[in-house]
Amino acid sequence: MSLSPQTSHFRPVALEHASRLINHGPTVLVTSAHDGRRNIMAAAWSMPVEFTPPRIAVVIDKSTCTRELIRLSGSFGLIVPGAAQMDLTYAVGSTSGRDEDKFARHRIPACEGPVLGMPILEQGCAAWMECRWLPQGQTEDAYDTLFAEVVSAAADARIFESGHWHFTQDNAELHTLHHLGAGKFVVAGNQVQAQAG
Repeated sequence: MSLSPQTSHFRPVALEHASRLINHGPTVLVTSAHDGRRNIMAAAWSMPVEFTPPRIAVVIDKSTCTRELIRLSGSFGLIVPGAAQMDLTYAVGSTSGRDEDKFARHRIPACEGPVLGMPILEQGCAAWMECRWLPQGQTEDAYDTLFAEVVSAAADARIFESGHWHFTQDNAELHTLHHLGAGKFVVAGNQVQAQAG
Protein backbone atom coordinates (compact mmCIF):
# COMPACT_ATOMS: atom_id res chain seq x y z
CA MET A 1 0.00 0.00 0.00
CA SER A 2 1.40 3.41 -0.89
CA LEU A 3 1.13 6.61 1.12
CA SER A 4 -2.10 8.56 0.64
CA PRO A 5 -1.58 12.20 1.68
CA GLN A 6 -5.21 13.07 0.98
CA THR A 7 -6.40 11.08 4.01
CA SER A 8 -3.36 11.52 6.25
CA HIS A 9 -2.36 14.18 8.77
CA PHE A 10 1.26 13.37 7.94
CA ARG A 11 3.39 15.96 6.17
CA PRO A 12 7.00 15.72 4.95
CA VAL A 13 9.66 16.81 7.44
CA ALA A 14 12.65 18.69 6.05
CA LEU A 15 15.70 16.46 6.46
CA GLU A 16 17.44 19.28 8.36
CA HIS A 17 14.80 18.74 11.08
CA ALA A 18 14.74 14.92 11.02
CA SER A 19 16.98 14.61 14.09
CA ARG A 20 14.32 16.40 16.15
CA LEU A 21 11.94 13.48 15.64
CA ILE A 22 14.00 11.32 18.03
CA ASN A 23 16.29 13.70 19.93
CA HIS A 24 14.01 13.50 23.00
CA GLY A 25 14.57 9.73 23.29
CA PRO A 26 11.24 8.13 22.36
CA THR A 27 10.75 4.41 21.99
CA VAL A 28 10.66 3.64 18.28
CA LEU A 29 9.40 0.87 16.05
CA VAL A 30 11.90 -0.48 13.55
CA THR A 31 10.48 -1.92 10.34
CA SER A 32 12.40 -4.00 7.84
CA ALA A 33 11.63 -5.90 4.66
CA HIS A 34 13.41 -7.97 2.02
CA ASP A 35 12.30 -10.36 -0.70
CA GLY A 36 8.72 -10.75 0.57
CA ARG A 37 9.64 -10.99 4.26
CA ARG A 38 8.96 -8.14 6.69
CA ASN A 39 9.29 -7.47 10.37
CA ILE A 40 8.60 -4.89 13.03
CA MET A 41 10.17 -4.56 16.46
CA ALA A 42 10.40 -2.00 19.26
CA ALA A 43 13.67 -0.32 20.20
CA ALA A 44 14.25 1.85 23.26
CA TRP A 45 17.70 3.13 22.25
CA SER A 46 17.92 5.43 19.25
CA MET A 47 19.37 8.88 18.75
CA PRO A 48 20.52 11.41 16.17
CA VAL A 49 24.28 11.49 15.57
CA GLU A 50 24.71 13.99 12.66
CA PHE A 51 22.71 16.92 11.30
CA THR A 52 23.77 17.14 7.63
CA PRO A 53 23.23 14.69 6.18
CA PRO A 54 20.90 13.50 8.96
CA ARG A 55 22.25 10.34 10.56
CA ILE A 56 20.91 8.25 13.40
CA ALA A 57 22.01 5.35 15.56
CA VAL A 58 19.74 2.58 16.82
CA VAL A 59 20.53 -0.49 18.89
CA ILE A 60 19.27 -3.73 17.31
CA ASP A 61 20.56 -7.05 18.61
CA LYS A 62 22.76 -8.81 16.05
CA SER A 63 20.74 -12.03 16.30
CA THR A 64 17.31 -10.58 15.49
CA CYS A 65 15.21 -11.11 12.39
CA THR A 66 15.14 -7.32 11.94
CA ARG A 67 18.93 -7.12 11.83
CA GLU A 68 19.03 -9.93 9.24
CA LEU A 69 16.52 -8.14 7.01
CA ILE A 70 18.40 -4.85 7.34
CA ARG A 71 21.64 -6.56 6.30
CA LEU A 72 19.90 -7.97 3.24
CA SER A 73 18.00 -4.84 2.17
CA GLY A 74 20.38 -2.13 3.36
CA SER A 75 17.52 -0.09 4.80
CA PHE A 76 14.83 0.17 7.48
CA GLY A 77 12.00 2.34 8.74
CA LEU A 78 12.03 4.11 12.09
CA ILE A 79 8.56 4.89 13.41
CA VAL A 80 7.70 7.06 16.44
CA PRO A 81 4.55 5.52 17.94
CA GLY A 82 2.08 7.61 19.90
CA ALA A 83 0.55 6.75 23.28
CA ALA A 84 -2.38 5.14 21.45
CA GLN A 85 0.06 2.46 20.21
CA MET A 86 1.55 1.53 23.61
CA ASP A 87 0.11 -2.01 23.69
CA LEU A 88 1.14 -2.67 20.09
CA THR A 89 4.63 -1.32 20.78
CA TYR A 90 5.04 -3.66 23.73
CA ALA A 91 3.59 -6.61 21.79
CA VAL A 92 5.89 -6.30 18.77
CA GLY A 93 8.85 -5.80 21.09
CA SER A 94 8.08 -8.99 23.00
CA THR A 95 8.06 -11.57 20.18
CA SER A 96 10.38 -12.60 17.38
CA GLY A 97 9.68 -12.04 13.71
CA ARG A 98 11.26 -15.43 13.03
CA ASP A 99 8.18 -17.07 14.54
CA GLU A 100 5.43 -15.10 12.78
CA ASP A 101 4.54 -12.15 10.56
CA LYS A 102 3.86 -9.58 13.26
CA PHE A 103 2.19 -7.24 10.75
CA ALA A 104 -0.40 -9.95 9.99
CA ARG A 105 -0.84 -11.12 13.57
CA HIS A 106 -1.47 -7.62 14.92
CA ARG A 107 -3.28 -6.39 11.77
CA ILE A 108 -0.87 -3.49 11.41
CA PRO A 109 -1.74 -1.23 8.47
CA ALA A 110 1.50 -0.33 6.73
CA CYS A 111 2.33 1.86 3.75
CA GLU A 112 5.44 1.82 1.58
CA GLY A 113 7.91 4.59 2.27
CA PRO A 114 8.40 6.96 -0.67
CA VAL A 115 12.17 6.51 -1.15
CA LEU A 116 13.19 3.04 0.05
CA GLY A 117 9.83 1.27 0.12
CA MET A 118 10.21 0.27 3.76
CA PRO A 119 7.02 -0.47 5.74
CA ILE A 120 5.78 2.80 7.27
CA LEU A 121 3.08 3.22 9.93
CA GLU A 122 0.99 6.34 10.36
CA GLN A 123 -2.13 5.25 12.25
CA GLY A 124 -1.63 6.14 15.92
CA CYS A 125 1.94 7.25 15.26
CA ALA A 126 3.60 10.66 15.49
CA ALA A 127 6.36 10.37 12.88
CA TRP A 128 8.42 8.10 10.65
CA MET A 129 11.78 8.07 8.90
CA GLU A 130 13.19 5.91 6.13
CA CYS A 131 16.82 5.11 6.80
CA ARG A 132 19.66 3.80 4.62
CA TRP A 133 22.01 1.60 6.64
CA LEU A 134 25.66 2.70 6.85
CA PRO A 135 27.74 -0.48 7.43
CA GLN A 136 30.76 -0.01 9.67
CA GLY A 137 33.12 -2.50 8.02
CA GLN A 138 34.87 -5.10 10.17
CA THR A 139 33.21 -3.91 13.38
CA GLU A 140 29.71 -4.52 12.01
CA ASP A 141 29.28 -7.92 13.65
CA ALA A 142 30.92 -6.83 16.89
CA TYR A 143 28.22 -4.36 18.01
CA ASP A 144 24.45 -4.11 18.23
CA THR A 145 24.47 -0.42 17.24
CA LEU A 146 23.57 0.40 13.64
CA PHE A 147 24.18 3.75 11.95
CA ALA A 148 21.99 5.03 9.14
CA GLU A 149 21.27 8.08 7.04
CA VAL A 150 17.72 9.43 7.04
CA VAL A 151 16.55 9.76 3.43
CA SER A 152 12.90 10.70 3.99
CA ALA A 153 10.81 11.71 6.99
CA ALA A 154 7.27 12.77 7.83
CA ALA A 155 5.28 13.63 10.93
CA ASP A 156 1.69 14.12 11.97
CA ALA A 157 1.15 17.88 11.71
CA ARG A 158 -1.14 17.74 14.74
CA ILE A 159 1.94 17.19 16.95
CA PHE A 160 5.05 18.07 14.88
CA GLU A 161 5.06 21.06 12.56
CA SER A 162 7.64 23.51 11.19
CA GLY A 163 10.42 21.44 12.74
CA HIS A 164 9.03 21.44 16.31
CA TRP A 165 7.03 19.21 18.64
CA HIS A 166 3.76 20.58 20.06
CA PHE A 167 2.49 18.42 22.94
CA THR A 168 -1.02 19.53 23.94
CA GLN A 169 -4.06 17.97 25.59
CA ASP A 170 -5.74 17.84 22.18
CA ASN A 171 -3.11 15.48 20.72
CA ALA A 172 -2.49 13.27 23.78
CA GLU A 173 -2.95 10.04 21.77
CA LEU A 174 0.11 11.03 19.71
CA HIS A 175 2.39 11.87 22.66
CA THR A 176 5.56 9.80 22.39
CA LEU A 177 6.36 6.74 24.50
CA HIS A 178 9.47 6.23 26.63
CA HIS A 179 10.13 2.67 27.83
CA LEU A 180 11.20 2.12 31.43
CA GLY A 181 11.49 -1.67 31.19
CA ALA A 182 9.15 -4.61 31.93
CA GLY A 183 6.34 -3.13 29.85
CA LYS A 184 6.23 0.15 31.74
CA PHE A 185 6.25 3.41 29.77
CA VAL A 186 6.03 7.09 30.49
CA VAL A 187 4.31 9.35 27.98
CA ALA A 188 5.79 12.67 26.91
CA GLY A 189 3.77 15.74 27.74
CA ASN A 190 3.66 18.74 30.02
CA GLN A 191 5.57 20.80 27.47
CA VAL A 192 6.91 24.06 28.91
CA GLN A 193 8.62 27.03 27.28
CA ALA A 194 11.93 28.36 28.62
CA GLN A 195 12.48 32.11 28.65
CA ALA A 196 15.73 33.63 27.44
CA GLY A 197 17.70 35.09 30.37
